[in-house]
Amino acid sequence: MGLLGVAANQCTQHSRLHTITLDEPADLQDFFAYTGKDIPSISGHRGGAKNGYPENSIASMRYTLRHTPATFEVDPRLTRDSVIVLMHDATLERTTNATAKVSDYKWEELQDLKLKNSNGNMTEHRIPSLDEAIRWARGKTVLNLDIKDVPKLMYIRAIGNHNAESYVIVTVRNAEQAKYYYERAPHIMFSAWIKTKEAFDEYDQAVPWEQVAQAYIGPRITPENKKLIELLHDQGVMVMVGAGPSQDKLPDDERADAYRALIRSGVDIIETDRPVESAKAIQPLIPEDSPKQRFFE
Repeated sequence: MGLLGVAANQCTQHSRLHTITLDEPADLQDFFAYTGKDIPSISGHRGGAKNGYPENSIASMRYTLRHTPATFEVDPRLTRDSVIVLMHDATLERTTNATAKVSDYKWEELQDLKLKNSNGNMTEHRIPSLDEAIRWARGKTVLNLDIKDVPKLMYIRAIGNHNAESYVIVTVRNAEQAKYYYERAPHIMFSAWIKTKEAFDEYDQAVPWEQVAQAYIGPRITPENKKLIELLHDQGVMVMVGAGPSQDKLPDDERADAYRALIRSGVDIIETDRPVESAKAIQPLIPEDSPKQRFFE
């Protein structure tokens, strides 16, 4: 029985979390290194939004891990007093019971707010700080910090303060951003936007490929990025597609086949708003003998 098959059986009682355990930065490199015998995996977009819990919340991530191992993309932003919190939008209207900008509020003031879930209904959950999310994620998952309004140096300090180089990575949109991190914090790995051959060549000159945890090639497979998949795999880099604007939007009876088609086309990681659903869909494609099994519990 494959990894997610085991998870599905054990999850009927939802009694525990299905975790990814990485103790050292070298484990993180091994986990993401493409070998051809890897376990296709799921990354919860904005912490995994389509599950009835608020996006960018610890509750949403915990819910996903009750059903399947996964990593999570989250969106850090700064408060008025320079505390890093998880919030996708610059403003609060869509996801909380408040208005104005995140940066208009101090951290203490944000604690009085409530988060809305993926259906727009108010919940009892609150906005987490990045520090809280990093502490929670240790021994459970990998966090990918997207680019919003937080200076890169603050990311370096936050990851270093928690000794979290083994399970927190940062999104970079170009090779220049990757080089900035590599020169200042060489143990931090990247989720790199590499959507063209030109971008691939720029990264090739800027940083070692071992620092690239995953390469985001876009929301769907095209003839152009199909060639990129081969180039990236040749460098030992796993490839990620963002299903949010594409496969996630398909009718209910079409999504499972679409998720499986991504994996069959060479994609290693699906970033999705529907992490539990997509994990179930790709379960039949989990190899029985992957050396990556050792990272999953």
